[in-house]
Amino acid sequence: MLSVLTTLLTAAALLQGPAVKLQSAAAPTAKPAPAAPIPWSATRRLTIADFQGHPGPSDRLASSTASDLKSNAACRDFVFSATVTATFDPNTSWFQNPKLASEALLRHEQLHFDITEAYARLMRQKLAAFAAKADCNKLQPAFNNVTKAVYAAWDNEQNRYDQETGHGLNAVRQAAWEKQTQLKLEQLKMFAVQ
Repeated sequence: MLSVLTTLLTAAALLQGPAVKLQSAAAPTAKPAPAAPIPWSATRRLTIADFQGHPGPSDRLASSTASDLKSNAACRDFVFSATVTATFDPNTSWFQNPKLASEALLRHEQLHFDITEAYARLMRQKLAAFAAKADCNKLQPAFNNVTKAVYAAWDNEQNRYDQETGHGLNAVRQAAWEKQTQLKLEQLKMFAVQ
């Protein structure tokens, strides 16, 4: 009897045309594709809509920025080259309540991303000096030594920024960090990606 019912349902669906799909009630809904990382740009500032992630149940902060500093190196025909990028991950960055997010909180999170760019420029500077003496036969250990120090300093700077500004609640310290970071970006502007 079940096979006759299935045959009748299939025939009815075919008679209705190709737009009809048979789905079970328990069919999973498709998840939207993850958002692509956003590269740092002097002209494109973060918006509240960029923060598409969700805090975990134990997250007590008002927001979180997931920025990344990526570096790669290669030797082709014994010529060293490297790339360094600063990106923002919309999928893991979040506001506890986006509707209540203030402009000051968004500025605080933007500065986390700006600090990442400052360290991307610093790493490009160090890798430019490294390129002059790079030994392609021993590339990986030497490259790791150069980048390891920059990654550690970047992590320390991000933590110090949150501590000194009270996660952006201390307006005076926040303004000082904004000024200091803009100065760093300006000093390293020759190492910005064009």
